[in-house]
Amino acid sequence: MPPRPVVLCGPSGVGKSTLLKRLMSEYENCFGFSVSHTTRKPREGEQDGVHYHFVTRDEMTEAIERGEFIEHAVFAGNMYGTSRRAVECVLNSNRICILDIEIEGVKQVKNSDLNPHYIFIRPPSIEDLEARLRARGTETEESLQKRLSVARRELEYGEKKGNFDLVVVNDNLEIAYGQLKSYLSDEISRVIQKS
Repeated sequence: MPPRPVVLCGPSGVGKSTLLKRLMSEYENCFGFSVSHTTRKPREGEQDGVHYHFVTRDEMTEAIERGEFIEHAVFAGNMYGTSRRAVECVLNSNRICILDIEIEGVKQVKNSDLNPHYIFIRPPSIEDLEARLRARGTETEESLQKRLSVARRELEYGEKKGNFDLVVVNDNLEIAYGQLKSYLSDEISRVIQKS
């Protein structure tokens, strides 16, 4: 039986990437990311099949209609999605597949047969999240307010009982990482034993 995938969700700026990098660094052969599909143009340095599968809108729409995607969404006018094949590719290599997705994607995955662990990473407060986003220095005031508005909706969904198996408050990185690692320890052990 392949390892169960992990759906990781949380507002932009909450520290998901930092937690994932640490997890993947400590257990480098235990985890893998599914390579998502997108209709956006590749950015400089991005490679097809490595960073994303770059496809046309028609190709992606047809694949969605054929039921090839576990989840999909439109963001900034471009389509993004996780195909069943991309997840199976990671799972068949005896690695835990990480899906770092938005709330709408989580809702779609819940309607699939994937059976993942659902983990929500949240900030200690919306004010703390705002401070983190401002500290990045990458947002205009307008884009910051949009992100915060989305974050409020994500927090509301993330805190609703039954939506996630684990909710981690990323107030202290060491504590948050310890909770994430502890929750996934059985799954990690199974992968290591099969290696």
